[in-house]
Amino acid sequence: MQRLRFAFLATFLLASVNALADGPADNQIASVRPVPPPGVMITPDERSKLETELQSLNETIAKLRNNKSPQIQKYLPDVEVFARAVDLALKEDGFFEAKDASRAMDVLSEGSSRAKALENAKSPVFYWLKQSGPVVRGYRSKLDGTVQPYGVVWDGPNISPGQHRADIWCRGRAEKGLELQFIASRMTSSDPIPAKNTIMIHPFGRYCNANKLAGEVDTLEVLEHALQDYPIDPKRVAIRGFSMGGAAAWHLAVHYPDKWFAANPGAGFSETPQFLKVFQSEDLKPTWYEQKLWQMYDCPTWARNLQALPTIAYSGEIDKQKQAADVMAEACWNLPESERFELTHIIAPRTAHKIDPTARVEIEKRLATLDRIRTNDAPTKLSFTTTTLKYNRSHWITVNAMEEHWKPAIAVAKLNSIGSIVIAVENISDVSIDFAADQMLGINQVAIVPYQELLLAKGNVRQEWFTSPEVFRASAPRKSDRSWGVRLRNTGNKWEQVSPIEPASTQLVKKHGLQGPIDDAFMESFLFVKPSKAGRHPEVDKWVESEFQHAVREWHRQMRGDVRMKSSEDLKPEDIENNNLILWGDAQSNPTLAKIADKLPIQWGGEQIVVGDRKYASKTHAPVLIYPNPLNPERYIVLNSGFTYREYDYLNNARQVPKLPDWAVVDITTPPDSRWPGKIADADFFGEKWELKPVRTIK
Repeated sequence: MQRLRFAFLATFLLASVNALADGPADNQIASVRPVPPPGVMITPDERSKLETELQSLNETIAKLRNNKSPQIQKYLPDVEVFARAVDLALKEDGFFEAKDASRAMDVLSEGSSRAKALENAKSPVFYWLKQSGPVVRGYRSKLDGTVQPYGVVWDGPNISPGQHRADIWCRGRAEKGLELQFIASRMTSSDPIPAKNTIMIHPFGRYCNANKLAGEVDTLEVLEHALQDYPIDPKRVAIRGFSMGGAAAWHLAVHYPDKWFAANPGAGFSETPQFLKVFQSEDLKPTWYEQKLWQMYDCPTWARNLQALPTIAYSGEIDKQKQAADVMAEACWNLPESERFELTHIIAPRTAHKIDPTARVEIEKRLATLDRIRTNDAPTKLSFTTTTLKYNRSHWITVNAMEEHWKPAIAVAKLNSIGSIVIAVENISDVSIDFAADQMLGINQVAIVPYQELLLAKGNVRQEWFTSPEVFRASAPRKSDRSWGVRLRNTGNKWEQVSPIEPASTQLVKKHGLQGPIDDAFMESFLFVKPSKAGRHPEVDKWVESEFQHAVREWHRQMRGDVRMKSSEDLKPEDIENNNLILWGDAQSNPTLAKIADKLPIQWGGEQIVVGDRKYASKTHAPVLIYPNPLNPERYIVLNSGFTYREYDYLNNARQVPKLPDWAVVDITTPPDSRWPGKIADADFFGEKWELKPVRTIK
């Protein structure tokens, strides 16, 4: 491990107001403190003034919504975010200190100024689009249609011509940092100050989730939105952050290694079990499927992906959260000898949970160097790991199918000097290799071998792999746009080259974007479909209503959005086409569920729930599951579930990972608590063809 020691103790940059959690006090399932916490009272006079100003702004926004100008509709979210932030604070006790009332007035004042600018529409470029320093932007999220804020810091018109580097800065944990506080801060603060000719982007991240799940989507949507209005080179974007934001940077780095030119995670956490033991002093007793699901975000499993992404980790020497980089350094060095590498880890001496200013100078120097030497050339060697097709690509490798989800799938590929590629795979049954026209390196063939063969060769390419009859080889001419690619598929332990004109398969299989688990449905546009009448059993109806209300409430409280919902009678074809459908109730209470009930692998009848050879009483049990929608197999249906982590998990970001796999049967005679929707009688993942596996006994 590389250790750069620094002489200074100054520690001023972006310390999170709240620590990642409160330690062992937050390990009590029966007594969970609320997140967000209760607010403080503002004076009646302050409330009255805010309500009057908000009403005026909302009236202007209502007029603007009726204006058909594409320009006004495009930039209306830049106004709406200000009104929504104050509206939520007024309705939901979202003032946490005395100055928040004056902050809210400043927020409304900026919203009103922008609304007037939109009303007048005198300029094609509104003032906030060319404003130097800190500025707040808004966009409309694809997940639920709500407007979400983000911050930008840049030199505005003073920036040099051309496209520029951008740094995405993921923020630290702030339980009192709701929309109002985030916007007020990002209106005035330039910290961390971006490097010269660099645009700094600050995602809100959908509140306190370490930019996972909806927060992950927010980060990607923010980048996409910013690319429309700022002179950003999309190939020169870095992912950075500190504390909770450091955890976000770790996970976004290993899951999207080809999206960034560099990563700079500071402190935070990089996995769940060890961090909770060290930082939280938690006695973990996970189910087998929870342990499997940890692999979705536990970065050490994905460490080899950093070979394709220059990474500069940072820690304070006496910071408990140094553990995050230490774990990652160990994972990088413990890779097979031919793949191992040393993680660059800048450690500020005698420094706790802060960014040392001297360390920051060194980090910026190294990022500038990486930016300067960056090229558009394709890497000549790639090592890639995934445990789920949710994250299935790095540069020119795309994993299309796995032999089994939630076991590491490995692809290691090398280009040699004669224009051939060797790709070694494990737990992969379908893989594509694609090079853009400007990345062509004279490639003419691909040989595919088991990963263990590459290990036996100590990472060296054996020339006999290009001549042996036991090794499958494929070749293809350049495409008409001068790009090059092949797709290889294993069927029955035999590899074949997939024809580019092969018709799309109608077979139901797990694939990118349709692989589960339940929580994945909430990372695309979704729609709740409510029950229309009473179901078969009052006990189940009561549980469904309770879980429905819980899901609506907690999506709002934790993901800071508003659930879109309809009844079956109001569903339109475009709703089914464009949304994952979250179906609540049973086949008697929900007509949409009734239409597809016989097409699901779990049968839910009036008397029994049948899961393979297991049966459960319908009066006392309810299924939750995710499955491709039989009405539109390119989208999901989910039965009776929101995102699957609950109140206990809000208290530490490392806990905020999916808690249930693809399906579960809930014993509703046990009341829901801060961890579970009831007693989990059975749960498992579906197979790679969305089939039931032999049912395991829950222990």
